[in-house]
Amino acid sequence: MPEPTFPDRHHLLAADGWLDLGLPGEALRELDQLPEPIRRSLLAANLSWRAHATRHDWTQARAVADQMVADHPDDASGWLHRSYALHELRRTREATEALLPAVAKFPTHPVVPYNLACYACQLGDSDAARRWLAEVVRLKGVAYLRDLAMDDPDLAVLRDEIATWGGS
Repeated sequence: MPEPTFPDRHHLLAADGWLDLGLPGEALRELDQLPEPIRRSLLAANLSWRAHATRHDWTQARAVADQMVADHPDDASGWLHRSYALHELRRTREATEALLPAVAKFPTHPVVPYNLACYACQLGDSDAARRWLAEVVRLKGVAYLRDLAMDDPDLAVLRDEIATWGGS
């Protein structure tokens, strides 16, 4: 993909700024100004996904993420965004299936097993959730896990247990 130049960089920066201000519609209008090759860049796709997610338009967010996986299969963000959108669409089992190949593809990315733990928990499989959380701890440590998990509603049923991990 070509490197964005002016004015494309301006539209990308403006879209990011609009998202920071909580105005996803304005961000999408900026992204619409981009030529197709730049619009499919990883940066533009991530901004588009954020805009749709901010709007809670999970169907469109999933479509953007599907394209991200197709265009950028070696970047974990598309895989994570796709499964998250599916989860938000109440298709958690499908979200799990869509994310499982990312375990082998991104073996050091802690958010992959973390999200799988969240999905397992929501599907009522606490044992699988514990196994995925143990993988997060192996990759990043218990403090990292606690930072993510203690306020995560998807892991509420394991919160008290997670608080005791690591002996404190």
